[in-house]
Amino acid sequence: MQKITVLIADDHTIVRRGLRSLLQTEKDIEVIGEADTGRQAVQLAVALKPDVVLMDIAMPMLNGLEATRQIIRQAPSSRVLILSSYNDDEYVHELTEAGGAGYLLKQADFTDVVRAIREAKKGNAFYSPAISRRLTDRYRETIVGGVPVKKRTDLLTSREIEVLQLIAEGESNKQIAAELGISVKTVERHRQRLMDKLAIHDIAGLTRYAISKGLIETNVAAPKSMLPAM
Repeated sequence: MQKITVLIADDHTIVRRGLRSLLQTEKDIEVIGEADTGRQAVQLAVALKPDVVLMDIAMPMLNGLEATRQIIRQAPSSRVLILSSYNDDEYVHELTEAGGAGYLLKQADFTDVVRAIREAKKGNAFYSPAISRRLTDRYRETIVGGVPVKKRTDLLTSREIEVLQLIAEGESNKQIAAELGISVKTVERHRQRLMDKLAIHDIAGLTRYAISKGLIETNVAAPKSMLPAM
């Protein structure tokens, strides 16, 4: 029997190891890799081509939604399932737009996780029951009343979101340039466009914005991110 290959992407070691231990009890599932940053998740997905990626949203260096977008572009044979503690319709909407295969809450039963992996492998979508009910209700509202679903980052491009997250995590322009493989001048242009689009004119404000939009967790923002990048 050919096993379903899985990559686990979560910045908490105990979560990754716990999931690996549980999934190893399933005869048709094999964990082939672990990633502790969003960028590493993309790299491993491209290299390993897992059938399914279990992805947390609040990932350092590259958040889970942006990592999902990049995996779908660069490793299209892999299906991405978000496994998160964030129970938020806007995240679910963005994941769906990004091409994700489903959204699971970390409070979900392990049986739901296994079922979601199997469904994703078949090409089907799977959502935690509570989210599924809300999606149905939201769909009805949209059809009947034309209620638009607001997105968190409508104004920003994918690259600008990457730069915003790295700024908020305390990286300097030089470090961001090295991480993204672009020039320092390009980073500076992205940062200026971020400030112009968001009408925020200091690094502290950008950091607060990134936290408020769930791009990073509060405890991830380094004190140095409150200072002008050099």
